[in-house]
Amino acid sequence: MLKKWMSDPRTALLIIALPGILHFLVFKYIPLLGNVIVFQDYDMFRGISGSRWVGFKHFVTMFEYEDFANILWNTVVLSLYRLLFGFPAPLVLALLLNEIRHAVFKRSVQTVLYFPHFLSWVIVGGIFIRLLDTEGILNDILTWFGVERIPFLEESVYFRSVIVWSAIWKEVGWGMIIYLAAMAGINPNLYEAAVMDGANRWRQIAHITLPALVPAIVVLFLLRIGNLLDTGVEEVLMFLNPLVRDVGEVIDTYVYRVGLLESHFSYTTAIGFFKSIVGLILVVGLNRLSKKMTGESIY
Repeated sequence: MLKKWMSDPRTALLIIALPGILHFLVFKYIPLLGNVIVFQDYDMFRGISGSRWVGFKHFVTMFEYEDFANILWNTVVLSLYRLLFGFPAPLVLALLLNEIRHAVFKRSVQTVLYFPHFLSWVIVGGIFIRLLDTEGILNDILTWFGVERIPFLEESVYFRSVIVWSAIWKEVGWGMIIYLAAMAGINPNLYEAAVMDGANRWRQIAHITLPALVPAIVVLFLLRIGNLLDTGVEEVLMFLNPLVRDVGEVIDTYVYRVGLLESHFSYTTAIGFFKSIVGLILVVGLNRLSKKMTGESIY
């Protein structure tokens, strides 16, 4: 019986998938049980079983906090900016790179573009701070053209732009890989037939490449929507300072400040739980809408 089971091809697939299944089980699903502390005044010394139950107290505190509406607004606006400018960027870059016919040059450009993904936000933040500082390189260049120095890092009007474009610079090359992989699976005979019919490169992109990428675009968009309220604590903290806190304080930095530095574990877990519920609603709703409109969905 055991020998028959081991010779089954499905057994090999199960063994290959087992490490991934264990990873999600141990690090993703079992920790979900810890969300019960949103209904407690959690005490790390007493543990979950010994902490006092308080019901929805932390959710009430969250919504009654005078700055929560502004923090939520900052989070949504910054996330929408990143969605509007950051989501199409890898697709556009992949379409442009796919038009390069010189293989060595194409691989070299691709390597240069996705290299920033491997840099930590400390390094990326340091690079942009050095570039955008009042005495930085960019302002030095502006003065050559008679433009006054601009305090990019000290004025609220520039803060969101700095966050969005630094994130695009760091991650656009990595996101591009997914679209390039999808393009590699397109049947080249379709392009040959299009050329025979007189289609130029723009028409080939519009009528062959983009339709073939719709499944990948839909999946990536829905996954991005599910993390709409996640702005990335590392990147925001790198540029956040008291002068831009009115637009720079987002949910992630607030959780970091209150949860980690002030040890309000139950309260900040309640905020994280709220983010998860919002993300779940958005994913389920937009997944159904996408399935009706395009026929593509993630489940």
